[in-house]
Amino acid sequence: MGRGKFKGKPTGQRRFSSAADILAGTSAARPRSFKQKEAEYEEDVEEESEEESEEESEDESDVKKKGTEAVIEVDNPNRAKPKTLKARDLDASKTTELSRREREELEKQRAHERYMRLQEQGKTEQARKDLDRLALIRQQREEAAKKREEEKAAKDAKKVDARK
Repeated sequence: MGRGKFKGKPTGQRRFSSAADILAGTSAARPRSFKQKEAEYEEDVEEESEEESEEESEDESDVKKKGTEAVIEVDNPNRAKPKTLKARDLDASKTTELSRREREELEKQRAHERYMRLQEQGKTEQARKDLDRLALIRQQREEAAKKREEEKAAKDAKKVDARK
C-alpha cells in the first residue's frame, strides 16, 4: 500500500516484548548474552588502561629528543607535561598574586562592608536622612495615637453623658 511522499520514521513501528518472552529470555530488547558481552568489554578496557599506563612510564624515561632539543634546553610551557603537586609539597608561605578582576572584586567587597558599617553607625549622609525620616514618622505616629486617644475619650464621655 502506498504511503505517499513522506515515509514514517523507523522508530514508528515498535515491538514490545511480552512477559513470556522476557521470562524465556528471547526478548528482542536485550539478548541473553548481553551481560557476558558487557563483562568482556569491561575486561578489555581494564587491560588497555593497564597497557597504556605501562607504555606511559616507558615513554617518560626513553623520550627521544628531536632536532636541537637534545642540544638546547627549551622551556616551553605548552610542551611541558603538567606536574601533579601533592598537598604536602605546596608552600604555604608562597602566595599567588591576584588577577586584576579578583583584586577589584575584593576592593569592591571591602568598600561595601566599610560603607555598611558606617551606615549602621549612622555616619553616612543616607543614614542621617533615614534617621531624620524615621524620627519624623515616629512623631507623626505619636501625634496620631494621642489624637485617637482623645477622640476615644471624648466618645466615652459622650456615652456617659447620654446615659445620665
